[in-house]
Amino acid sequence: MNSNKLKTIQDFKKCAALIVSMLWFNCLMAQNPLIQNQFTADPSARVFNGKVYLYPSHDIPATPGHGKAGWFCMQDYHVFSSPNLTDWTDHGVIVSQNTVPWADSTAYSMWAPDCIERAGKYYFYFPATVKSGSPKGFSVGVAIANKPYGPFVPQPLPIAGIHGIDPNVQIDKDGQAYIYWAQGNLYGAKLRANMLELASEPVKLEGFPDKGLKEGPYLFERNGIYYMTYPHVADKIERLEYAMATSPLGPFKYAGVVMDESASGCWTNHQSVIEFKNQWYLFYHNDDLSPDFDKNRAVRADSLFFNEDGTIRKVIPTLRGVGVTASSGKIQVDRFSATSTDGVAVTFLDTLNKFKGWKATLSKTNSWIKYNSVSFGKKTVGRVYVNACSATGGTLLISTDDEPGKIITKLIIPKGNEWHIVTKTGLSMPVGVRNLIVQSIGGGPVEVDWISFK
Repeated sequence: MNSNKLKTIQDFKKCAALIVSMLWFNCLMAQNPLIQNQFTADPSARVFNGKVYLYPSHDIPATPGHGKAGWFCMQDYHVFSSPNLTDWTDHGVIVSQNTVPWADSTAYSMWAPDCIERAGKYYFYFPATVKSGSPKGFSVGVAIANKPYGPFVPQPLPIAGIHGIDPNVQIDKDGQAYIYWAQGNLYGAKLRANMLELASEPVKLEGFPDKGLKEGPYLFERNGIYYMTYPHVADKIERLEYAMATSPLGPFKYAGVVMDESASGCWTNHQSVIEFKNQWYLFYHNDDLSPDFDKNRAVRADSLFFNEDGTIRKVIPTLRGVGVTASSGKIQVDRFSATSTDGVAVTFLDTLNKFKGWKATLSKTNSWIKYNSVSFGKKTVGRVYVNACSATGGTLLISTDDEPGKIITKLIIPKGNEWHIVTKTGLSMPVGVRNLIVQSIGGGPVEVDWISFK
């Protein structure tokens, strides 16, 4: 083979590897939190063209001269999309504090946004602090695109008459658009058809607790009932509450709690609610990826259900989250559905780089982890790969929870302090969607990063 041809092949391989790397970076396969390679918060979820689009704010660590140390620091917005609530694609930055003509490009205060579609155009609403010389505080701007992932073009001026944060926009069944925001209390107004101007005077929304911070309004409608959801500091940190009404601007009547205060102590929460493929979902955030600093947050999602009278059942946060996981992908069993509790621990793989995710440790014989909704497809024979580590050596039993349970394999994890991908071939595979169980049945503690079937 001549040298020029060899060089061409080598260049091709390098290019192919780069493309694969880029695709892997942009295709984020996650449970809770949904996005695990960057901080995200304040999720606004929308269903456009059969996909879920996620418009969160983007937390970044403050550095000298860039944001306020110890406080929220956000300079831009990304948008993510998913066809199945499991595989998320990052479409990159859509709006930045440097691209908004009226915004202070040194404020790092691009807080909770929203997006909505009207007549084939997508309107992205976001709060930002105005440049010096303008009225102080936050205003709400709009950026417009022809596709849900952009490119978005920020308008030259913010919406006149709105001074506040956390915009939320809904279009009622009669075509009238409404915008909501927070400024100590919750406010709302009608929007003109151009989606850029108020069509009515702002009104303070009634029916909410008088005491404690209220922000992040998010309205949705179901069976003629309008639900206003919002974070509220009833004690020391925020919980998610809701009120109900028969019209978009109320009056609302307080109805209860959607989600209790975070068990981790994360000071904020922020929510959106969508229906996707006949199931309702709550999107929210927590400090999963930054447990020691709750100003760097991570977006989550869990299923939401209603009672017969239309009230909302309280949502209990889970690590497993939502969506069906393909058995051929990396099944992150540390995002479990249930465990034996005794003998199971979840810790970061790398405490210096928490974006690498977590590992599950099964430290006692018969300790187990259950991971729901794994799609095995129709292949009846295959192999398993387990990324594991065991200083003493151990044995894992991998099965499903069918009645009676189907044992897929027993897998010996070799003794050593290094991570190994342990594999076994010729397995009788389950078919369809099954709940996976991983159990320690002998030897010492076993650490498991992920499992995959081919």
